[in-house]
Amino acid sequence: MASVQPVATADVPTRRPWGLAIVLLAGMGVLFFGSYGLANTLASMRTDVPYFHYAWERQIPFVPWTILPYWSIDLLYGISFALWRTRAGLLTHVKRLLMAQVISVVCFIAFPLRFSFERPPADGWAGHLFTLLGGFDKPFNQAPSLHISLLVVLWVAYAMHVPARWRWVLHGWFALIGISVLTTYQHHLIDVPTGWLVGWLCVFAFPLARAAAPAQPDPRARALAGRYGVGAGVFLLLSLAALRWSVTAWLLLTWVALALLCVAWVYRSGRPEGFGKRDDGALPMAAWWLLAPYLAGAFLNSRWWTRGQSPVDHVADNVWIGRLPSAREMRQADADALLDLTAEFPRRVESDEYCCVPVLDLTVPTQPQLQRAVRQIDAWHREGHTVLVCCALGYSRSALVVACWLARHRRLSPAQALVALRKARPSVVLGPDSVAALEAFVEQRHGTD
Repeated sequence: MASVQPVATADVPTRRPWGLAIVLLAGMGVLFFGSYGLANTLASMRTDVPYFHYAWERQIPFVPWTILPYWSIDLLYGISFALWRTRAGLLTHVKRLLMAQVISVVCFIAFPLRFSFERPPADGWAGHLFTLLGGFDKPFNQAPSLHISLLVVLWVAYAMHVPARWRWVLHGWFALIGISVLTTYQHHLIDVPTGWLVGWLCVFAFPLARAAAPAQPDPRARALAGRYGVGAGVFLLLSLAALRWSVTAWLLLTWVALALLCVAWVYRSGRPEGFGKRDDGALPMAAWWLLAPYLAGAFLNSRWWTRGQSPVDHVADNVWIGRLPSAREMRQADADALLDLTAEFPRRVESDEYCCVPVLDLTVPTQPQLQRAVRQIDAWHREGHTVLVCCALGYSRSALVVACWLARHRRLSPAQALVALRKARPSVVLGPDSVAALEAFVEQRHGTD
């Protein structure tokens, strides 16, 4: 688990919201025990509750003392409500916990599973803890493991608040909690990755508050959202079909469907910050885990479409254009400043200067985004930097930005700027909407001259 950087919010009270934390903890405690117990009761009333495990799981040892880290998540759950200095942070944390609870309980009721191994007896203090656990927990409520989902949400919360010098202890203990669901014979393996994905879905769905950016008013974003939604549906149907012959295939296809559904949500919102990309170009852990199938596919797609083409091309006056660069491609351009137009990809290289103006793929940057990007190029240009402007392919988002910069820098008409751009990089693709955005940018420039 990588360190998680706190996000500043506008909601900064003079003291911690202790009262609200206590009220929310009490409410969440009632909801947890009530809903979890209800799911257990409903499953116990069924005549035949199925189970699934891999044959090799019988080799997993029963380690009685790991009941201690297993139980410790309850204490960490309660303390987590006191971590937050702001009301906004606390409410986001509770929303994540609530979402994990609701998703898991719905799955427990709709598709109950049971643990099928006989647990060996345990003596001493570990035996007492198992007896106490057995008084409440039954061998149901398996996949997705709520224990693992809550582990992810709590891990993120504590990683934000624990000093860096103690994070190795934090990560070690939380990893031990994750292992303990298997070594205490509480869960089968399939419960772990399903719970892991649910946990990251909750973190992704409720990012910590940051300044809200206006949605991109591009109708193509909603059309693309529909396409990603259809893709998610197709993979979900494939996963259900695969369940008959391979649970592993079901899990992988469901992961792809979930990733595409999240991307569809980002496009439907029209907000590129939905991917969570930070100002330094890094993606949050939630995006890495949840969107990994999409990220891998999108990266391979970008390399496929740019095969046989120059990855970077010089445009004019130490300004280059290209795809999201590797270190080799940055060296090829001799660039020390990188303007990144991607919202969906993490930064791949280090550079002396870096700026991200995130734009959704296959959409047209807004005028404020174009103005910001061109101002950044101008600033770096005046400072003597060599600038590489990039997007996934270097064909559209970055091409429009560079065309706008050419029009301003050389005082060209839109048509002249496009001719100069296409001469430098013939593969650029700027449709009518992009040309209209270029014309609007140039018109605004004339209006301010």
